[in-house]
Amino acid sequence: MQLDIRAQTLLKALVERYIADGQPVGSRALSKISGLDLSPATIRNIMADLEELGYVSSPHTSAGRIPTPRGYRIFVDTLLTVQHIDESSVEARMRLPSQQPQKLIANAAQMLSSLSQFAGVVMAPRHESVFQQIEFLRLSEKRILLVIVSPAGDVQNRMLLTDVDYTPAQLVQSANYINQHYSGLALEDVRGRMQGELRQLQTDMGRLMQAAVEAGSEAMAGSTDDMVISGERNLLSVSDLSSNMSSLRQMFDMFEQKTGLMQLLDVSSKASGVQIYIGGESNLVPMDEMSVVTAPYEANGKIVGTLGVIGPTRMAYERVIPIVDITAKLLSNALSNH
Repeated sequence: MQLDIRAQTLLKALVERYIADGQPVGSRALSKISGLDLSPATIRNIMADLEELGYVSSPHTSAGRIPTPRGYRIFVDTLLTVQHIDESSVEARMRLPSQQPQKLIANAAQMLSSLSQFAGVVMAPRHESVFQQIEFLRLSEKRILLVIVSPAGDVQNRMLLTDVDYTPAQLVQSANYINQHYSGLALEDVRGRMQGELRQLQTDMGRLMQAAVEAGSEAMAGSTDDMVISGERNLLSVSDLSSNMSSLRQMFDMFEQKTGLMQLLDVSSKASGVQIYIGGESNLVPMDEMSVVTAPYEANGKIVGTLGVIGPTRMAYERVIPIVDITAKLLSNALSNH
C-alpha cells in the first residue's frame, strides 16, 4: 500500500530517531522532530495505521513505537537520504604498496569494519578451476587418487572411492581422454560438456570421469580462503546483538560456520549494486536483530565476489550504504589494475 506523505514523513522521523538512540518514539517526540504541524491526536491515528500495516510495533512496556523489519525495508527502499562520503579519503586508506589480491581483500574487510564500526566481510574471488592435466593413481582395489595440476603448476589431490575396480590401463585411458579433450578449460564447463559427449563411452569409464570432474572442481574451489571477516568484536559492543547469551551464541556460530553468510553473499553477487538484507524479513540473515549491506565487486569487468557490512538492524544505513558502495568500486579498480 502507498503511504501518504504525512505517514512517510512520520515513519522516516521515527526510524531515524530510533536508529539514533534505540528508544521507542512517542507521539509527542514525533510532533517535535517531524516538522509537521499536526495535533498529537492526528499523529496517534497515523501511527496506529502504520502499526496496523506492520511498519511499526509497540513494545509492551512503553507508549512509544519502534520500526519493524518491514518498516526498515520501506525506509531503506524509499525514504532514505544517503550521505555523501569523500571517496578520495577512503581511497587513500585502500592503497597498499605491493598489492597482492589477498592483501587487498583483507584491507577492504578492515576498511569496511573501521569506517562502519561494525564487521566487514569480503567473499574472496572465486578462482576458476581451470586445469592443465589430471592423473589417476590406483591406491587399492576401489580407491583412486585424483591428481589435478593447474596451469600455474599448483597441485590438488582428491581421494575417489569407486564402485568398480578399474585397471591401470583404464585409468590411463580415462585421464588421457580428459586431458586431450578438455585441458585448459574450467572443470565446471567440462562437467556440462561431458554429459553430452560421454554417452557413447562405456558407462563405467564415463562414471569415473564424471566423478573426477566433480571432485576436481570441489578441490579447486576449496583451495581458496573463501571469506575474510574483520571487526567481529565491534559487534560485541552493539547491545541489540549482544544483549543476551543466546543471541551472542547465535552470532558467533554464524561467524564460525560461515555457510549462511556465504549463501547470502553468493545470492548478492548475482544482483547489481548495493543490496540490503534485513533480519526478521530475509531468511538469508541468520539473526532477527541483524542486517547485512552488500555489493558485488569486479575484476576487469567481471563480477568475482561480494563484500559488505554486518551490523545491527538499527544501523545508520545512510552512512553504511555509501561505505559499501565506494569500497566495492575501489576494490574493483584495484583488482582490475593487476
